[in-house]
Amino acid sequence: MKQIALDIGLAAGPTLANFCAGPNEAALRHLMLWAGSPTRSPVPTYLWGAGGSGKTHLLKAVAEALRGQGATAGWLDASVHEPPPFNENWAVVLMDDTHLYTAVQQHAAFNWFVNAQTLQRGVLAAGAVPPAFLKLREDLRTRLGWGHVFQLHVLSEPERRAVLRQAADARGVFLSDEVMDYMLTRFSRDLGSLMQLLEQLDGYALRTQRAITIPLIKSMLENE
Repeated sequence: MKQIALDIGLAAGPTLANFCAGPNEAALRHLMLWAGSPTRSPVPTYLWGAGGSGKTHLLKAVAEALRGQGATAGWLDASVHEPPPFNENWAVVLMDDTHLYTAVQQHAAFNWFVNAQTLQRGVLAAGAVPPAFLKLREDLRTRLGWGHVFQLHVLSEPERRAVLRQAADARGVFLSDEVMDYMLTRFSRDLGSLMQLLEQLDGYALRTQRAITIPLIKSMLENE
């Protein structure tokens, strides 16, 4: 059966607390210490891994953690076609999708990196491949790779099932094996999307006074 892409109601924004680390515990612990320190290290950190491994979640979670401290961050990803100049008020610079950067974005990223280092500000970047394989201008590529580098791994299916079960139990929601199978085979399998689906299902089940079943999932897709 054709897999359905999940694009229905979104849950609360990404945080470090709601990141399901699995095999990526070392990267999460590093970022929790780094983002939570008032004297965070200016040594850059680079995350790489396949789609759905949690790169964007972690970058947005760091931005959220900084907002909670009253700090701001510069954000650059492949959708920012006209990047702003570096802002000295930024506590850190966050750069996502580095493997997709155009020449204009690479120029901005290099400028941001140099200014951040000059002012002893942090840099957190992410891409689909290790720094050595980034097809970027050499001065930017080498800078992205000289600090902490973590590979992020996509959770295995048993790990995704365990996380979903734990999240459902925390909500007081029962997910049968049949419903779990349906969620994992009919929808986007990355964990962030599955957690959003669970929240949407929980809300719809409460509104309709029904248990979470496959017919309820189909009804939600038709009516939401």
